[in-house]
Amino acid sequence: MDISVVGAGRVGTALAVLWQRAGHRIVAVAGGASTAGRAAAHLPGVPVLENAPAAHGAEVVMIATPDAAIANACAQIAPALERGVAVIHASGATGLDVLEEAAAVGARVLSLHPLQTCPTVEAAVERIPGAAFAVTAADEEGFALGEALALDAGGHPFRLADEAKPLYHAAAVFASNYLVTVTALAEVLEREAGVPDPLVALAPLQAATLSNVLRVGPAAALTGPAVRGDAATVLRNLEALAAHVPEAVRPYVVLADLALGLAEHAGRLPAEGREAVEEALARWR
Repeated sequence: MDISVVGAGRVGTALAVLWQRAGHRIVAVAGGASTAGRAAAHLPGVPVLENAPAAHGAEVVMIATPDAAIANACAQIAPALERGVAVIHASGATGLDVLEEAAAVGARVLSLHPLQTCPTVEAAVERIPGAAFAVTAADEEGFALGEALALDAGGHPFRLADEAKPLYHAAAVFASNYLVTVTALAEVLEREAGVPDPLVALAPLQAATLSNVLRVGPAAALTGPAVRGDAATVLRNLEALAAHVPEAVRPYVVLADLALGLAEHAGRLPAEGREAVEEALARWR
């Protein structure tokens, strides 16, 4: 299949590499100032063109720009599209409506989102195989195409309704982006406490925690003072945070509330334990 990539950043370039390895032909890429160097390093010999010329003659056009730029990129390539060409975007949060100008000229529109974090092209090429892929399409043919391309990239496709995409993406933000954010806060706290190499010290704990979540599920994997109903420890934690890193008090309270709910729902927290922890938290709301 002849594929072009508009917005050949980290994800777009990595998908092009994986599809090329699977036997597809990458006919052109387009993107910003760094695209030529990225293409030379990862897709040698593939032409780097403007958006519309890159789309011309392709059977599939993947738009992998930032979300805010998808509609504009689609409008730029629409005049170059032949009827029946597939136009795909790679956003996990944005619906198919941003591809309406492609649909208006007879293109099949869909989205294909690898559920993976991709800080570099090299990391993306390594990690996208094995990842889940959300496929959203308007018809069965679109779903079939998206699923085939996901499989060719080494992924595991599943179908996702267009209206469910923002919620799906919010889950990914919690699982990845906010995991990083919470880890950064934990690093600050450990450093303030005098722990050497905090990220190294925390890594085995975090790895074991994620392993436990996968093995037994979140409810059974949850440990710590909230699930024990240990109000005294919660109070000591909050007093230390207030004294040393006061900006960490609010997130601690919010997350402790969520942990209490998870523990209670799982039947692991007696009512008196919840009441004691809630009383300790109430002083810091």
